[in-house]
Amino acid sequence: MKKITLDDVKNNKEFSALIERANINLENIGYTEHGIRHVGYVSKTTANILRETGCDERTVELGAIAGWIHDIGNAVNRLNHGLTGAVMSMSLLENMGMDMNEISVIMAAIGNHEEQSGVPVNDVSAALILADKSDTHRSRVRRKNFNLNDIHDRVNLAIKKNYLAVNNADKTIRLVIIMNSEMSSIMDYFEIYLSRMILCEKAAQFLGYEFELVINGRVINNQQARIGVVATKDTPVSED
Repeated sequence: MKKITLDDVKNNKEFSALIERANINLENIGYTEHGIRHVGYVSKTTANILRETGCDERTVELGAIAGWIHDIGNAVNRLNHGLTGAVMSMSLLENMGMDMNEISVIMAAIGNHEEQSGVPVNDVSAALILADKSDTHRSRVRRKNFNLNDIHDRVNLAIKKNYLAVNNADKTIRLVIIMNSEMSSIMDYFEIYLSRMILCEKAAQFLGYEFELVINGRVINNQQARIGVVATKDTPVSED
């Protein structure tokens, strides 16, 4: 079977059309950006987590592919888009010539990335959860029609910088967020992201790490933790 790469998937017209349509659908119902910027961040971050936690390069590649196509189910419906996208990805990847064992890893990752029903079932799925849920930033707000009365727009607009870093010295995966507390509060953040952060804790534990959330220099979910990790040169960083 052919070893399908991230570049192969990026150049696939069917996947590109589904990513574009998913983003349009979500814009039409008032969601933040889910297009090339988002899937690019998730793809790169998933791969980086897998590499930093010691996975082999083929697993890293599968993670990058899963990150790129994880939201294609939104081309059908927002509800259960992870499960829908997993099924959609199977036939498309099979048509490209990917081995079914590898397809099943990607399918499981896509099908388990939603906080409503997802659980980490393999390394790729755990890394994908962490990457997807860490993408909170003002660049996701759709500039032409943002609404400060909408909590999603308000929270994301308040986030000036974020990065996810793997620290092998103390076995932590740390999400660092710098936000404008005058625009939005930590309580606002958790109104949206609490269930997602709980899923991130489970994902990090699956990989053998502890998850830490740091907002404006304060560890929110682990008071015993030490602060001071610095992102590696390969860690995707979102900032102005």
